[in-house]
Amino acid sequence: MTKQTSQRPATRRQPLPRSFKDLTPSKHFNPRTFFREMVWKALLTRRTGQYKRPAFPKLNYGQVAITWIGHASFLIQFTNLNVLIDPNFANWLFLLKRIKRSGLKIEHLPPIDLILLTHAHFDHFHKPTLRRLPRPKIGVMPWGVGDLALNLGFERVIELEWWESFSQKEWTVTLTPSKHWGARTLRDNHRGYGGFILEHQGRRIYHAGDSAYFHGFKEIGRRLPPEIALLPIGAYRPESFRRVHMGPDQAVKAFKDLHAKYLVPMHYGSFRLSFEDIDEPPRWLLEVAEKEKLTRNVNILEEGVPRVF
Repeated sequence: MTKQTSQRPATRRQPLPRSFKDLTPSKHFNPRTFFREMVWKALLTRRTGQYKRPAFPKLNYGQVAITWIGHASFLIQFTNLNVLIDPNFANWLFLLKRIKRSGLKIEHLPPIDLILLTHAHFDHFHKPTLRRLPRPKIGVMPWGVGDLALNLGFERVIELEWWESFSQKEWTVTLTPSKHWGARTLRDNHRGYGGFILEHQGRRIYHAGDSAYFHGFKEIGRRLPPEIALLPIGAYRPESFRRVHMGPDQAVKAFKDLHAKYLVPMHYGSFRLSFEDIDEPPRWLLEVAEKEKLTRNVNILEEGVPRVF
């Protein structure tokens, strides 16, 4: 493992909550609003999408195939490496209904060499999904998250600090900063969070995890400018949600900071996590991209359909 100077954010002891509103990062929800917007509206929404048996392409050295599973979940394939990022195949997250099916089933996955987990939130670190995977070899995650991966079938679990890298054979993974938080349960603030830069066969792919827009995208663009940026574009309304998430306008700004070539959007369309219409994020993204003359750089993927880059 290659060590670099880490910049772990300072942690502060969180006060005990005085209301339901204090349990949410934006301190915006009350129980009635949460139930109406996140639970009741989703229950009234018919689940859409179809599972597909993906036709995984035969790749040449240096080619990469990216399959969006849905939400923040991706399968990234090279000629000799299969990587899953934040896999989540659930139709329910507690009371939260998945309103668009995952693009493929777990049994359709190829053998997985590496799993990257950006943080411990239930929609990104989904234990039932991880338990069903056929014994992935290596799991890489931020500091303080490794104990959650015990008894999930990993042959090896690696924890990284920000800007710390892990390498094996020809590939390297680096944990990058983000503007989010990592707690899984109340006052569980010792766990890390971030995005990942994956480097293999001369390609460099960035998965931002969950993040608000922040100056750190410029630092990533200086240190490890990615070719392909997988960026979140959903869960941004009300405005207070932008403390921890990005809208399409900010995702385009981050994309420019990163000096990337391709923008692949994520974190929309699967679960109702905020107040915007479920189909608004990709529509708005295309509007912003057209205004910025970046339409050719935006690649909106269909769940379960591999795209070769």
